[in-house]
Amino acid sequence: MEEVTEAMNNVNISETNQKKNRIQVSNTKKPLFFYVNLAKRYMQQHEEVELSALGMAIATVVTVAEILKNNGLAVEKKIMTSTVDIKDDARGRPVQKAKIEIVLGKTENFDELMAAAAEEREIADGEEQS
Repeated sequence: MEEVTEAMNNVNISETNQKKNRIQVSNTKKPLFFYVNLAKRYMQQHEEVELSALGMAIATVVTVAEILKNNGLAVEKKIMTSTVDIKDDARGRPVQKAKIEIVLGKTENFDELMAAAAEEREIADGEEQS
């Protein structure tokens, strides 16, 4: 029983170390607008969101950021690029992968735009039901 408690404590520690407003984007798992909508939700809760990706997923992160900016929901706060060593199981040696982190903040009218979009959805839903 002590081992289970210790394992749970370790899980909690690792979860608190990870930023609550970071989205790690993969280019295979989810559609683009999953990340756009998730970023909107994170900005509602945390004022800003950090989008992070490696390699081929970088294009997805840039596209998500541009959609949010072009819709007047987000402003760019910081962009960081780097390379990270990832162990390639096939070749057995580390490979360097490009990494990007984009921090976006809410625009002044973020809340108004989100409320207007929610209202439009309610009206559309009402029309579909009648």
